Amino acid sequence: MRLRGRKGIREEIERQNDLVVLEPQQWKGRWSEWFGNDKPIYVELGMGKGKFISGMSVQHPDCNFIGVDMYDELIRRASDKARLAAEREDGSAPDNLALALFNIERIEEMFAEAELRRIYLNFSDPWPKKKHARRRLTHPGFITKYIRLLDSRGEIHFKTDSRSLFEFSLNSFADMNIRLRNISLDLHKDGPAPNNVMTEYETKFSEQSMPIYRLEAVIGSDALAEHERLLKRPEASV
Repeated sequence: MRLRGRKGIREEIERQNDLVVLEPQQWKGRWSEWFGNDKPIYVELGMGKGKFISGMSVQHPDCNFIGVDMYDELIRRASDKARLAAEREDGSAPDNLALALFNIERIEEMFAEAELRRIYLNFSDPWPKKKHARRRLTHPGFITKYIRLLDSRGEIHFKTDSRSLFEFSLNSFADMNIRLRNISLDLHKDGPAPNNVMTEYETKFSEQSMPIYRLEAVIGSDALAEHERLLKRPEASV
């Protein structure tokens, strides 16, 4: 991704220590201290301009959210969206949101084992060339990391406009014997999906009637037990 940011971006985000975390690896295993509570932590890897993570933080005050990206300019844009989403007169950000500048390839340096409740992968770079397959965020190498970072109720929620990446992802999860649910090949076929917060890309593509692919991967032992319990309910077989 090539970004043109204005001068002074780093200085601007450095002043936002109520929202922006420039050295997130220092909080590994201590993110509950950063937030000041023990609410479950939901993370978006590759948050882009921050529309999704900002919207989620406002809609779900009972959870903590962290948006991760490696570009200063995207952190700046996401911080603007976060403060607008909070709708506070003093311009402060949601109390349950952090924006972290970090390279996702080293995500295990940022979070401790079982520190996260949910990981969102929204419109990740598809890396279409076969030689770049290991860079795809749903490659088994990355999924192995996610599994270690997720707690007993952990899940991965994945959305993309790329059919090839979705097919690759389905195979990755299947190869690792991971249970999937709520698989959709056209999320907004019948109009905007309920209880769904859109990303910037998602809004653009859905307006062009492009299919959005989505799935949920059930990772943690308690999440799996709950999923299996729901499947045994009489209405689940109808």
